[in-house]
Amino acid sequence: MKLKCMAIVWLLALTTAIAMAAAPPRSRTASEPEVQSSAAADAMRLEGEKRFRANCGRCHAAPEKFPPRMMATIVRHMRVRATITDEDMRLVLYYMTQ
Repeated sequence: MKLKCMAIVWLLALTTAIAMAAAPPRSRTASEPEVQSSAAADAMRLEGEKRFRANCGRCHAAPEKFPPRMMATIVRHMRVRATITDEDMRLVLYYMTQ
């Protein structure tokens, strides 16, 4: 009897795990925006360009296009060296990857 109960519990756990893995991903809630509007994206890009010119342009010209992942690494490294804020880093990264 004890073995039968353990087998049922194990099978229940296994089927639950399989069902969770096969379930479709949850949809976004109303508080999570899916896509920014074009005007907001343009405003972020322009603000990022201003912050690039103010913080980075003293020493660097805007580099050619790099992959976003590489650019994120570069910007994080330079954030420490240039002592810029997290907000500046985020806007500069957005500008550099657009």
